[in-house]
Amino acid sequence: MNDIQAGAATTRAAQRTQRIAPFQVMELVKRAARLRSEGKPVIQLDIGEPDFSAPPKVLEALTRIAGDASVRYTPATGLPALREAIAADYRRRYDLEIDPSRIVVTAGASAALVLACAALVETGDQVLLTDPSYPCNRHFVTAFDGIPQLVPVGAQTRFQMTAALLRQHWAPQTRGVLVATPSNPTGTSIGADELAGILAEVRARHGYAIVDEIYLGLSFDGAPRSALTLGDDLVVVNSFSKYFSMTGWRLGWLVVPPALVPVFEKLAQNLFICASAIAQRAALACFDAETIALCEERRVELRRRRDLIVPRLSQAGLSVPSMPDGAFYVYADCSATGLSSTEFADRLLDEAHVSLVPGADFGEHDHQRYLRLSFATAASLLEQAGDRIARFTAGLR
Repeated sequence: MNDIQAGAATTRAAQRTQRIAPFQVMELVKRAARLRSEGKPVIQLDIGEPDFSAPPKVLEALTRIAGDASVRYTPATGLPALREAIAADYRRRYDLEIDPSRIVVTAGASAALVLACAALVETGDQVLLTDPSYPCNRHFVTAFDGIPQLVPVGAQTRFQMTAALLRQHWAPQTRGVLVATPSNPTGTSIGADELAGILAEVRARHGYAIVDEIYLGLSFDGAPRSALTLGDDLVVVNSFSKYFSMTGWRLGWLVVPPALVPVFEKLAQNLFICASAIAQRAALACFDAETIALCEERRVELRRRRDLIVPRLSQAGLSVPSMPDGAFYVYADCSATGLSSTEFADRLLDEAHVSLVPGADFGEHDHQRYLRLSFATAASLLEQAGDRIARFTAGLR
């Protein structure tokens, strides 16, 4: 039973809602905010949100557009000019020719994943995901009555799916795979050869592949390659939130196989009508040369922050078994402290006023030994947090 009392009446929620867990990081954020409101000097390294603002040219465009009385619905798949700009960026960045008709602009990457699951996941389908992984991804599958099939991964595969693991875990009911590269919570990527092997295994089984690339622009070590270089039969998700620092704008996109464009358009029309027209028009300024140069400077700064915090964690007794090569997360092992990750995070927040996320939010495999830290905050705060973590762990010995 999952009944909601509404006055004298009882409204029963759908059974699928019982299979969707709360997003625990949001509860941590609320707790940290409460402590801050009480005057505690909390440093939040919990939420995955860049501390940079939207690029100035985007903000300037927003100011102009906000007073435009002609702002109306856009096509369900997005402004043609924005789809063309995204396609041009794939050409510039990855030397890829993507037909703009294959691009579907969405209300954030979350809406993109909703559309992907609505289009591909049948009732009872098993979909392979790594454990750990971003928790909402498995819940998108559940929301369409699919079954997220979690594949335990660890440092030996850099916490990523491999072709061998896919072969091992593909079952008769399995229909697809959803991978993220770079990933949340680990910040690790799938190598191009390994990703090609994964896709070959999926094709051999006539399955589908959804690839989450929202952090691809924030790759630190070597030139990144989009999964789209490996074929046009997969669904790729991306977003303006991370590389362009536009989290609250709720704007993302999909690149879909040509044959599925009408399916995604139909679903977008019915589920969302369109993404924010104001956000879409302002986002055209993202592809200005000045904006790209600024975002590249920010990417280099995030790499500098990674290189600052990882050694500090290691010195404090939190090992980092896989160096993150993208995004802005570190997945750190706290088992040497004698505390579970949940105990560590609780005590660190209460005693040292630093907020990290325990691994339980990201899956079940080894979750009590790992913590996620977001380094998407100022270097000065990361240094302070590193000092506090070191003092805290020293006090445990």
